[in-house]
Amino acid sequence: MALVAGIDSSTQSCKIVVCDADTGETVRSASSPHPGGTEVDPRLWWDALHRTVEQAGGLDDVSALSVGAQQHGMVCLDADGTVVRDVLLWNDTRSSDAAGQLVDELGGAARWAERTGVVPVAAVTAAKLRWLADHEPGHADRTAAVCLPHDWLTWKLRGCADIADLCTDRSDASGTGYFSAERNEYDHELLERALHGRRPVLPRVLGPSESAGTAPGGMVLGPGAGDNAAAALGLAAGEGDCVVSLGTSGVVSAVGQTAPHDAEGIVAGFADATGRQLPLVCTLNGAPVLAAVAAMLQVDFDEFDRLALSAPAGAEGLVLVPYLEGERSPNLPHAAGALHGVTLRNLNAANIARAAVEGLLSSMAFCMDKIGDQGVETRRIIVVGGGARSDAVRRLAPAVFGTPVDVPAPAEYVALGAARQAAWVLSGKAAPPEWSAATAQRYTADATPHVVEQYRAAQPLTLR
Repeated sequence: MALVAGIDSSTQSCKIVVCDADTGETVRSASSPHPGGTEVDPRLWWDALHRTVEQAGGLDDVSALSVGAQQHGMVCLDADGTVVRDVLLWNDTRSSDAAGQLVDELGGAARWAERTGVVPVAAVTAAKLRWLADHEPGHADRTAAVCLPHDWLTWKLRGCADIADLCTDRSDASGTGYFSAERNEYDHELLERALHGRRPVLPRVLGPSESAGTAPGGMVLGPGAGDNAAAALGLAAGEGDCVVSLGTSGVVSAVGQTAPHDAEGIVAGFADATGRQLPLVCTLNGAPVLAAVAAMLQVDFDEFDRLALSAPAGAEGLVLVPYLEGERSPNLPHAAGALHGVTLRNLNAANIARAAVEGLLSSMAFCMDKIGDQGVETRRIIVVGGGARSDAVRRLAPAVFGTPVDVPAPAEYVALGAARQAAWVLSGKAAPPEWSAATAQRYTADATPHVVEQYRAAQPLTLR
């Protein structure tokens, strides 16, 4: 049987799965940690990839490989292909003022939404490039090419040194702020605007199943993908599917044909890894909200779940707005979380735990509503990520969302999606292989609309 591999180079770690190309069955896997922080030397990702490949038994028997990775990161290379400076990751907020400048210079968020479908916030590559041009002009002058984490890793796997050989895919390019997923083209004027007139080389955008070339040993390389698009491919998400991912951040994305133009800048017009659109809303606050509250209550996760499920819906009026790390959706990088509606009657551990779960889920419901406002239809909700391991999250999600939710078995869906893409490239067929669908459990519950109404009433009180 032919084997394919998928890599997930995330903020926290590098993971690899090696799969049967026909069935998708995982043959072996491994993982290695990445360094912490919001600014990283990408060569540490390369070292982690090598360690992970070695732990997984090598790639000598692998026919094709694709890379999925965290989006937005600013990888700057000089004319010789040398890294100019450490990469600013998606969660580095120093570029928040630069994002505001870019929005104002073009005449407002609506203009950006129309041009690219993406309004700059601190996470977006265009904003990071403006920060670079303003604060490190010498590095901006040296920058001959700009790429993204998965682009750079794919380029390294090919053994390339020429920046003209850089390539990417629609899904990752669509998160830069200077690529339109609707038109499938770069907007070079916006790139030059970000860099005060400089125009570095950008990666060539490959089709969903177009080969990125081969590694020195002959292994075929796929175009790769941004992490959310790779996860959707790993989940076999189709049109009408809405994926709610509760990881380090909270992400809501919906597969379809509609390209959003959100003048608020909350819904980003991303592409998926199959040629469709992937309207997406990302928050800065995901599963760590639950971990922080559990730590504050000095309980483990099982006890945290028990407490949350023992409290009544709405936590007797207690509401947690979970902007613990600032927020991106809405764009409030300097905001802080807040606990509202505190009384002598409702201030207890069970209500606090319940408010944490309901606050996080209500934040995701806010994101889902914004995607719906763009005319995107949702027929099924899939909840994944570390937060989905919480029994309280699984049982309360259908109540807060007002509809049943499917929770697939935990798996490395970004890496699996990358592996499925590699199998697609290897096959040369028009559609990705029909791998066995992830086993999912459906959760249902009576809707609790008053929970979201409480959250919406409290949310503006937190803005600053």
